[in-house]
Amino acid sequence: MVARLLQKVQDILPEQRLFLKSDDGTRFMRLSTGTQVGILGGSALVLGWTIFSTSVLLMDSLNSGSARDQALREQAMYGARLNDLSLERDTRAEEARKAQERFYIAMAQISAMQQRLLESEERRSELETGIDAIHETLQTAMRERDDAIDRAELVIAELEQVTGTRNTQAGMLAAKVATIEALSDRLMQTAEGRDTVAQHAETAQQEVEELIYAAKLAEERTERILDRLEEAATASLEPLEQVLQQAELPADRIIETVRRTYTGQGGPLVPLSVSTRGPNGEDLQDPLAERANTILSKFDELNLHRMATDMLPFYQPVQSSYRFTSGFGYRRDPKTGGRRMHNGTDFAAPVGTPLLAAGDGVVIQSGWAGGYGRMITIQHEFGYTTRYAHLSRIRVSQGQRVSRGDRIGDMGSSGRSTGSHLHYEVRLNGTPVNPMTFIRAGQNVF
Repeated sequence: MVARLLQKVQDILPEQRLFLKSDDGTRFMRLSTGTQVGILGGSALVLGWTIFSTSVLLMDSLNSGSARDQALREQAMYGARLNDLSLERDTRAEEARKAQERFYIAMAQISAMQQRLLESEERRSELETGIDAIHETLQTAMRERDDAIDRAELVIAELEQVTGTRNTQAGMLAAKVATIEALSDRLMQTAEGRDTVAQHAETAQQEVEELIYAAKLAEERTERILDRLEEAATASLEPLEQVLQQAELPADRIIETVRRTYTGQGGPLVPLSVSTRGPNGEDLQDPLAERANTILSKFDELNLHRMATDMLPFYQPVQSSYRFTSGFGYRRDPKTGGRRMHNGTDFAAPVGTPLLAAGDGVVIQSGWAGGYGRMITIQHEFGYTTRYAHLSRIRVSQGQRVSRGDRIGDMGSSGRSTGSHLHYEVRLNGTPVNPMTFIRAGQNVF
């Protein structure tokens, strides 16, 4: 078997002789079958290694491109999600504002209806009093008529007893008859007045029933409006409360400080006051007004939380595309190679990338700051400050008040820097804290 295989190889690759001619003479080289097999095997190995290396390089390049594309897609999706959340927050706030306006209009209508209802009750009470007086007058007139008839009968009986006839003293009898007729006319007029008053009382009763029905409809509409307002206030307040909780801040103390700073008396919203006195001047309970005041207190808390989150640095200062290059804590120094504390967070992006204020505050430093290069420092409430270092351009001046999201400068590489990036710090009473604690807390709201 082996001999046949060697024979086939020798048939395919017979011994070859290469003649090399030069000026000195002619020489030849003999290439045996084994030498030819070795040359072909070595060539095949070199070709296979080349193909394998090229495949590995191509696969690494494709994987690197796919990972980079995936990262860009995720970053774009994250930005779109943040924009959608911001739009949804603004939509919720606008719905809450419109619902609050409708609520005030509905409460004004309810107050007017209550006033009309009280006036109708007073009118009905007056009509009932008038009907009672007419009834008493009518009964008195009927008693007087009966007494007059009885006296007339007695007079006629006396005349008949004295004179023996009823036809004597006709004038006196005619006067009595005229008196009786006058009393009868007066009785008829009183009865007609009574019927008129009764008709007015019935009309007033119908108006009262209509007002009561309208008040019930208004109360149902108000209940639905209050439900929507309560849902809007709760949905808007929960994310803001979670921001302070995730940042591990003393929420109660911060909100109380904002409340005192805003008005000095307990908040920007005034409790609703609606007249609830009955027809006799007694105080009546008004559940709608109590619930409305409860919802107003929720809107008060919502406004206070929104002001607190605006004052603190929850907004990410770089909203364009960036690379997160270094976090808060100890790291290897890029200049010296030694281990040292890094007091902030680094965001890398091209020179000129817009840099935004992380919260409302006052610029207390704007200019060159040694190794920080061009730097901006903003003083926020509750002892917090933020630093923006290595800028290529500063767009604010010292003493200027800025709001969350205002453009304050451009990214660069000034000072002690190895490339274009933003060195961002958050400090509490001068002590550095991790900026990502605030950024993560506010990423679902801002």
